[in-house]
Amino acid sequence: MELNLDTGEGHYQIRAYAKDFIQVNDKKIRHSLIIMPNQLIDPWPPHSITDLTPDNLQTIIDLHPSIVLLGSGENLAFPDPAILNVFYKEKIGIEVMNNGAACRTYTVLMSEGRKVAAALLIT
Repeated sequence: MELNLDTGEGHYQIRAYAKDFIQVNDKKIRHSLIIMPNQLIDPWPPHSITDLTPDNLQTIIDLHPSIVLLGSGENLAFPDPAILNVFYKEKIGIEVMNNGAACRTYTVLMSEGRKVAAALLIT
């Protein structure tokens, strides 16, 4: 699906997504990544929700987002509740959704000037 909302906010915008890639600006990325309006972590090591480790989560926390959109891949899958607790303890909001929903939500929140991070898992 192609996304066309362009507010000029941020350096890293999601332009399109499919089952096997996320297009950030003009680059199609075919592995997991973390995107914020002004930062891109490419690649991000985990491939699935079960691969998440404390180190993977710390990478997100160190970015100091106000909200994290955890894209679980093509289908919605929830991590172990202990994973979510890490964010709650840091007072960082987290929403788990499939990658399509995460990409669309990221685009909207970024356009509102929010400090949003999308952590997108691509298998």
